[in-house]
Amino acid sequence: MSPLQLSKIETGNWKLENRDSKIEIRNWQLETGNWKLAKMQLRPDSRRMSNLKFRISNFQFPPSNGGFTLIELIVVILILGLLAGLVVPRLFKHATQAKINVTKAQIAAFQTALGAYKLDTGIFPSTDQGLQALRVAPPGVNNWNGPYLPKDIPLDPWGRPYIYKYPGDHGDEPDIISYGADGQPGGDGENADILSWK
Repeated sequence: MSPLQLSKIETGNWKLENRDSKIEIRNWQLETGNWKLAKMQLRPDSRRMSNLKFRISNFQFPPSNGGFTLIELIVVILILGLLAGLVVPRLFKHATQAKINVTKAQIAAFQTALGAYKLDTGIFPSTDQGLQALRVAPPGVNNWNGPYLPKDIPLDPWGRPYIYKYPGDHGDEPDIISYGADGQPGGDGENADILSWK
């Protein structure tokens, strides 16, 4: 039986044609419902199927009916805004109080270390020597047995150095001051001064 030989088959929107051992399918189009696949060209070499080439364009997905309406989005945004208005101020309040508590604890630690310093040397560090005398022995100070703090002198929680003064203006012990969030004397709340004698 001799092999079946076809030179051309054509029907509907596609065409299959034998041209020198090549197959060409062109102008293939499929359209149904909400999607469309069009302009597809298939041109393989009958001897080398690796030469298959496609071009697909104008592919459209059906529109989605899901999602949120504008009113639903506005309601969600309003709820989030109300929650933020209630929660965020409380978080800031707790954060502010935590910084104040840390400052008071650091000043108390300085006072304890200064007491040990005075027991060894017989005097508190001068204003010029400052709190650094708790870490490094000042020149000319006898019986220094430090360091009296385990770590370097910290900044206050707002990133500023503590104010140290000796002789102080409020008794026999040194004055240690943090000016709070604004870094200026006076103020209320977060900006209030934190003082060693209070």
